[in-house]
Amino acid sequence: MTSLDTIDVFDQERYLDGPPYADFAVLRRQAPVFHHRDPEVPEGHWALTRHADIVQVARHPELFSSERKGSQPQEFDEVAIDVQRRMMIHQDPPRHSRIRGLVNRGFTPRAVDRLRARIAEECEAIVENALAQGEFDLVPTVAAELPLIVIAELMGIPRSDRHLIFEWSRAIAGQTDHEHGGAEATRDAVVGMSGYAAELGAQRRRCPLDDTVTRMVSPDDKGNQLTDEEFQAFFILMTVAGNETTRYSIAGGVEAFTQFPDQWTRLKQDPELARTAAEEIVRWVSPTKVFRRTALADTEVGGQLIRAGDKVMAHLVSANRDETVFADPESFDIGRDPNPHLGFGGGGPHFCIGKHLAVTEIEIMFRTLARKVDRFEITGPTPRLRSYQFTGITALPVRVVAA
Repeated sequence: MTSLDTIDVFDQERYLDGPPYADFAVLRRQAPVFHHRDPEVPEGHWALTRHADIVQVARHPELFSSERKGSQPQEFDEVAIDVQRRMMIHQDPPRHSRIRGLVNRGFTPRAVDRLRARIAEECEAIVENALAQGEFDLVPTVAAELPLIVIAELMGIPRSDRHLIFEWSRAIAGQTDHEHGGAEATRDAVVGMSGYAAELGAQRRRCPLDDTVTRMVSPDDKGNQLTDEEFQAFFILMTVAGNETTRYSIAGGVEAFTQFPDQWTRLKQDPELARTAAEEIVRWVSPTKVFRRTALADTEVGGQLIRAGDKVMAHLVSANRDETVFADPESFDIGRDPNPHLGFGGGGPHFCIGKHLAVTEIEIMFRTLARKVDRFEITGPTPRLRSYQFTGITALPVRVVAA
């Protein structure tokens, strides 16, 4: 029987074989707002594990700040935090509202829907290439290729540069994973990606095109526009978030279908389930597993008093298995509807701007795979990223049998 004093859901080593779902279940039942020890904060932090409590925190930025200490789990000095505050995820309204209003122009559902035919084309080519190999690592061959190609096209990056973006974004996402270079590799990647974005933005100002980058660096109808620094920060955020989390979802989705083969049969028999399947994949994988907020005033969450200045950790990966919200949450059900998962955040101002794009990519990829692949067989180890923040399979060796 797991006891509260042995639980440590803040230890990233515990996630290398998958999230500690049993520990989260104990916390949801016994201490949903749990005072958790923290190696970087002597007074500890509050670990939130229930769906309703995380939604409450996400939707009240006036009480729970992303800007005060950033939205990442680990601690940074004030110099580093000041740099991070250039990104939307580390901002509060009204600063956040201004930048989100400017960048949202390129990521509306209508803008993404115009990409559906291109995404379907790319899925077709990617899957055909994979099938020709028969046995391969699904992460670089399939899961990474689609979001890299799409984000490159969307952000005006030459297709030939997509693997440069992949290496940079992998280093940024893996800042706490020594196998991916750790903090030093992250710093180098941020510098490299910032310089790349600066040149790209300057090109579009000189020679505007009908693309997302031109819209990002151009004034809106009221004359407002991103500064160079703001554009560079958004470029890093979007290229990292736009391919890392989608890659993890696609790889994790394939793994889930091998664990629940009846659901693969179900998808093959009814391809229209691909849309709800995409949402269920995000719930199941929870590619972003946690966000951090800092309390700005004394307030109550889940019956627990939280003091101004307290660190609050919201575990999305636990909320997505909350028994009070999801029927049979430990089952992978591609027809689950409604599916109020928190894979794109808990609502509020930081709800993921790329949600529609990510779901569209996952949907079309699995629609294509279901049509072309009879079954997947995992042929080797499936290591995961060592990260406080992301849930991601880094290698998925598979053998596929064509349909």
